Amino acid sequence: MVCRPSQRLSTDVSDQEPTSRPGNTAATDRHDPRPLAALDPHGLLVLSHTLFGCAEQSEIVRLAMRHVSALGPYRAEAGYLATVDGLSRVSGHDAGAPTVDDERMTELGEADGSVSLPERSWNWAFGLRGAGGLLGYIVVSSHSGPDERGHFLLSTLVRLTSAALSLTVTRPAHHDGAGDLSRLRTERDTALRQLDTLHSELHLQQTVHETLARVAARGGGEDAITQALYELTGLPALIEDRFGNLRSWAGPDRPDLHPVRSSTYQEEMLRQVAREAGPVRVKDRLIALARPRGEVLGVLVIEDPEVTADEHTMFALDHAQRSLAQELMHMRELTEVELRLRRQLIDDLLEGTDETSAYARAEAVGHDLQRTHYVVVMHWPGNAADGSYTRAVEQATATTTTRPLITRRGDRVVLLTEARPDDDAVHAALAHELGTPDGAIGVSTRCESPDGIPRCYQEALRALEVRQNSRQRSGTTFFDELGLYRILGPGNDLRELEGFVHEWLGRLIDYDAGHDTELVETLSRYFDSGGNYDDAAAALTVHRSTLRYRLQRIREISDRDLADVDTRLNLQVATRVWKIILSGRR
Repeated sequence: MVCRPSQRLSTDVSDQEPTSRPGNTAATDRHDPRPLAALDPHGLLVLSHTLFGCAEQSEIVRLAMRHVSALGPYRAEAGYLATVDGLSRVSGHDAGAPTVDDERMTELGEADGSVSLPERSWNWAFGLRGAGGLLGYIVVSSHSGPDERGHFLLSTLVRLTSAALSLTVTRPAHHDGAGDLSRLRTERDTALRQLDTLHSELHLQQTVHETLARVAARGGGEDAITQALYELTGLPALIEDRFGNLRSWAGPDRPDLHPVRSSTYQEEMLRQVAREAGPVRVKDRLIALARPRGEVLGVLVIEDPEVTADEHTMFALDHAQRSLAQELMHMRELTEVELRLRRQLIDDLLEGTDETSAYARAEAVGHDLQRTHYVVVMHWPGNAADGSYTRAVEQATATTTTRPLITRRGDRVVLLTEARPDDDAVHAALAHELGTPDGAIGVSTRCESPDGIPRCYQEALRALEVRQNSRQRSGTTFFDELGLYRILGPGNDLRELEGFVHEWLGRLIDYDAGHDTELVETLSRYFDSGGNYDDAAAALTVHRSTLRYRLQRIREISDRDLADVDTRLNLQVATRVWKIILSGRR
């Protein structure tokens, strides 16, 4: 059964229990304890009693004209009464400087119509009519034409005035008085019923405005909006994101599992609703989109399987959608500002910045720099460091205890996090998000204060570089597990490293340059394989006998004994420095 709007719209949401259905307010409207001005905002009920108690026709017209401005941005320019000699202007009403052309009024021929007035774009003569025909006119002007509600209010005032004038006309005439009085009473009752309907509608709409205004004043929030909408309509209300995932629910019958809809169905549904100007019914649901700048930020829904919703439910849903759009837009703007501030902070920390300023800025974005941190650098070939890559990193690191600071450096993503990654757990999570395991992660040692972050950043880069130049190029490398490679990191004298490499590999490097061979690379792969001939040959994609030949040539050219432990150690370090620090320069 369809409920009338006054049976569902509550007058005070804050007094309702979250799980109770709002009570019937229609029966209590006439006993509302609020002042009459709140119940009759336009004063038409009060005016009607005054008009019907007045016996003087000119006074009735003057009263009506004085009330025109109370209905909106309107002004009564002139009033007329019909006499046997034509139209007679009602005197005594101060409407500024009336400039209505009396001859134009006569030309209307008892019809309503437009009149010409300077500096007012809309001017209209409303006819006052009774059973005997035209009783007079009220001329109203405005800077713009009235909307539907304004037209209804002006028309109601005209009908009340006409009924009051008709009553004064019939009072002196005793013939057929009972019939005329009955008809006039019917006209009056009809006007009062229309006025009462308008009052109920305005009262319900005012309730919606006040309720959502209170929600906004208290800080808003998605849960507050759905709760208010449920209490206003008595129907379950919910919010979904644009993909159909449930974000908030208010009301009974919440499902244990929110229905999962296909992406194709969801996108088609959004397009269907977006084509309409207001809420749209889709099966058992009334749907309104929160899209303040054209982009769908959220979906507001009323569950209505029994089709009990009417125009007042739609009004409440439409206004709640506007509140939701403002809330979601505000949240997005705050998020964008926070992301920008967090990114600027980590960029400055990586380069080195004042500690006092760093602590204050970190606190402003909700990050505690007083704790120990780690710098993590990630690189996934084929994935540019754009927004989608960064979001994948955020998703993969969401299981950590605190939210990290994130920025982009070229094709790498850099994190400053309190939690030290657990072995390859972050790599596995990011590989899942990006759909490929072919990526590397470098992790620094623990950093105790902001001034140590630049050093930790270099450590993380070093760990990443070692990983990317190792046999297993994908995975996670921790700087504190690099062993000997830690002393070969950034900060060492490059000339000394070049001298060390030249001392142990100079002859091989020169031979490779002069004969276009790869003896240094062969030696590097041989050491990387732990001296295993089969593994080294496979890594070089050569036959085992070819590898043996090359190693023999290396012994001859370098004049080094590969069986000597110290020689092997120095040669292995030299090949690592040549490959990683010097990038294989000849």
